[in-house]
Amino acid sequence: MSKQNPEKPAPIYMTPACAQKLREELREILYKLRPDMVKTVTWAAGLGDRSENADYHYAKKKLRWFDGRIRFLSQRLEAAMIVDPLEQKAIAKGRVLFGCTVTVENEEGVEKVFSIVGADEFDATRGYVSWTSPIGKALLGTSEGDVISFKTPGGLSELEIIQVEYKALE
Repeated sequence: MSKQNPEKPAPIYMTPACAQKLREELREILYKLRPDMVKTVTWAAGLGDRSENADYHYAKKKLRWFDGRIRFLSQRLEAAMIVDPLEQKAIAKGRVLFGCTVTVENEEGVEKVFSIVGADEFDATRGYVSWTSPIGKALLGTSEGDVISFKTPGGLSELEIIQVEYKALE
């Protein structure tokens, strides 16, 4: 009989700032929010008939949500490949890699700045794009002066890479 090894989950890339945020959220749930909710469940259970006790049912539902979130965050952090943008600079040789901040110019001459981050960090308002997004995939491996094309819901877009830099991301 051969032993089956469960496959290890694929790595999840994230910056140190993202990993820190996830750790802080996990700590908050484990040591504050969940224990407070356990107290609420205990209090609500003491009120009597649980079948019609809305406080009890809400607290139990919230407790299940916390437990699910704890599992999710623990698994994400366990599988995380934490990539420091400042360390990427040493191996990048001017190319766009994960954690890079890129200044681009579109066909109309408008400049935009994007930082290539993990899926847990995506934030369009800050210019944080996931490395798995169409623009993230198109930017990876390019250098200053390169022109990239990628598909958007509005059609094909073209961008010129103006600047490639590596700096700490928040």
